Amino acid sequence: MRTPLPLIAVLAGGTLLAGCGLGDAPPTGVSAGSLAEAGDLSDVTLTVGGKEFTEQLILCELAAQSLESAGAEAGRECGMSGSNTVRAALEGGSIDLYWEYTGTGWINYLGETEAPSDPQELYETLAERDAENGVSWLAPSPANNTYAVAVNRENAEEFGVQTLSDYAALANEDPEAASFCGAAEFFGREDGWPGLQEAYGFELPGSATSELALGVIYNSVDNADPCNFGEVFATDGRNAALDLVVLEDDQQFFTAYNPSVSVRSEVLEQTPQIADVLAPVSEALDDDTLQALNARVDVDGDTPEQVVTDWLRENGFIGD
Repeated sequence: MRTPLPLIAVLAGGTLLAGCGLGDAPPTGVSAGSLAEAGDLSDVTLTVGGKEFTEQLILCELAAQSLESAGAEAGRECGMSGSNTVRAALEGGSIDLYWEYTGTGWINYLGETEAPSDPQELYETLAERDAENGVSWLAPSPANNTYAVAVNRENAEEFGVQTLSDYAALANEDPEAASFCGAAEFFGREDGWPGLQEAYGFELPGSATSELALGVIYNSVDNADPCNFGEVFATDGRNAALDLVVLEDDQQFFTAYNPSVSVRSEVLEQTPQIADVLAPVSEALDDDTLQALNARVDVDGDTPEQVVTDWLRENGFIGD
């Protein structure tokens, strides 16, 4: 189960969950903006869910405030522990919708191991097949919170590495320079380290790899101690905050993890305006945007609620 856990969620999880907790209502009302013009959700009551890590706390609140701006009453079940827990809540009717990742849907819920390399094909195939389970997937965001490999800028320039093919060449030539930190799950998954080595044609010796808790890998890579390269997630706010260079997956090995609103089909059939209201928000979420939103929580210490409100207002999606 792929569940990134940013450091802030470890250090201040109680604070975050208190701010975006299970069943909590927003501290203030949400005024109508451009999203209200996309669809009228007056007299509609919905429950929005989400997982426990920073990006999911943001996405949960983002969906809730967006729906409220169009007139809905949106309950919150943000901060639920683990992908399978949230999915079970969706299928069981405890929640009506939440943001899920296409790669998670494909691997975790459909049980597939090899995904289409084209993100759009992955989404369309997933949506078609999961409809049989009573789950609809709305159009995905361009953001892709997939696995990635990062290096600090100084080492990227010293080693001349910009792509994963460059990294593979370095690993074959100088394994110690290509030293790598990863979390236990990444080292054990075929869509992680074993598959990456096979796809790019290298094999790093155990002496050049270090298994670390996911939350500390970012600073380890930044400090080049105990590794020069490491596993990260593409939209994590710490990539930009630490000026890490995320290597291009030039052979498109990693499965796409585009955020998409996953909603019970019966709910969407009864209230199709949900898709219209959330579509502009989804379209606006690219990698840079999600990185910036995540960084405001993980780096600056702002609450998910305030970060979401500010961003929605800045884009005119909700009113002042």
